[in-house]
Amino acid sequence: MSGRPLWVKRDDENAARGSGEASECTAGNKLRALEFLLAGVKPGDTVLAIGGDGSTHVLATSALAHRLRARVVAVRWPHEMNETARRVERRTRDVADHVRRARGPVRAVAQGWLWSRRSGRTKTWWIPPGGASPLGMLGAVNAGLELAAQVARGEMPAPAHVVLPLGTGGTAAGLALGFAIAGLDAQVVAIRVVPRIMANRWRLRRLARRCARLIERVSGNRVPRVPRRGIRVLHNYYGGAYGRPLGAAREVRARFERLTGVVLDETYGAKAFAAAVDLAQTTNAPILYWLTFDARCVSEHSAHSPS
Repeated sequence: MSGRPLWVKRDDENAARGSGEASECTAGNKLRALEFLLAGVKPGDTVLAIGGDGSTHVLATSALAHRLRARVVAVRWPHEMNETARRVERRTRDVADHVRRARGPVRAVAQGWLWSRRSGRTKTWWIPPGGASPLGMLGAVNAGLELAAQVARGEMPAPAHVVLPLGTGGTAAGLALGFAIAGLDAQVVAIRVVPRIMANRWRLRRLARRCARLIERVSGNRVPRVPRRGIRVLHNYYGGAYGRPLGAAREVRARFERLTGVVLDETYGAKAFAAAVDLAQTTNAPILYWLTFDARCVSEHSAHSPS
């Protein structure tokens, strides 16, 4: 690594680690969106979670909905897997009441929609993939405001760049909107880990606008829009397939673990951290790496041990 300071936001520590197979340690940054998306769930309701086999969002949704005594239906599709993704997949099977399979994302959404239509009198809560909806994004907006408050308290310098993985986009777009609202001049640098058709700057800006309109409807106040330079998407860390490890990220992943004890997952975290390290070689401006998930939560040998 460069020797230049690289700040880390430990968003993986949002939820306390507990005991049992459905411990909230699986939630990571997903807890921010699910705080809003699961707010109305009652015992006996059905929660529908959609995502790929190794989706941490599906695991977090299933675990937290289970704690609310809701019935959980997970609709998943296959993709290239790494070891952490396989562990996430096994943990999801343990906690979801029903697991259904689809051939791909489009068929998974269609299958979920059909399930919700046939659920009868049971209240069914449709949780969007990745929690990327205007309502779910409020959690990421709050995260952006939280970081701005930390900067104002002098806990860290104002970052010029905030680097994080880009999947469905709710976190990246919500953070950018939160920074705009707080007046924090930080660029969100989103590292694409899914196909370009669903992870691009146009889609992120659209998500941010939709969330801003929701806030305006509820609050009656004008909300600033994300400036054009507020979001940057990098595509060259993808690795060729969702779930496929990036060879260039393995060394920095190992060094990060030695320095912090945190295990970066190879689908999201390692790729984004590799990009953050590379970016640090090009500027002296403060860079913040947004850590969304600690893969130790799903390790085979640790029963949700604390950090």
